[in-house]
Amino acid sequence: MGVDLTSSFMFRNFTKHEEVSMQTAPQFVIHETDSRLADLDLAKLARALGHPHRVAILRFLLASPGCIVGDIVDQLPVAPSTVSQHLKKLKEAGWIRGEIDGPKICYCVNPHAVNRFRELFDVIGNCCC
Repeated sequence: MGVDLTSSFMFRNFTKHEEVSMQTAPQFVIHETDSRLADLDLAKLARALGHPHRVAILRFLLASPGCIVGDIVDQLPVAPSTVSQHLKKLKEAGWIRGEIDGPKICYCVNPHAVNRFRELFDVIGNCCC
């Protein structure tokens, strides 16, 4: 017996409203009764990790808590403006937080996002053979 994946929730197009709400809502709430909302959380978090430089930034922040933007820029072979765009994407998804300390911005990993991603990904991993 085959499974029709084309009718699955994961393969349908999101409405414009859902796309906007995924991009602007960094809050993570456990949705036990509605797996569709959990899928949106997982998609938002995974999308933000869709570039190797963002993964590198996250790894660097995990190894060096409370980093200044200049420290992050020194770690990547790209322009500071590109690093800023990557930081913006990570922050919008909720992966990182930034605090202004005088003329500097200090970034750190949001532990709630890490825990939420693990939780959501573990659910998928438990479904495999």
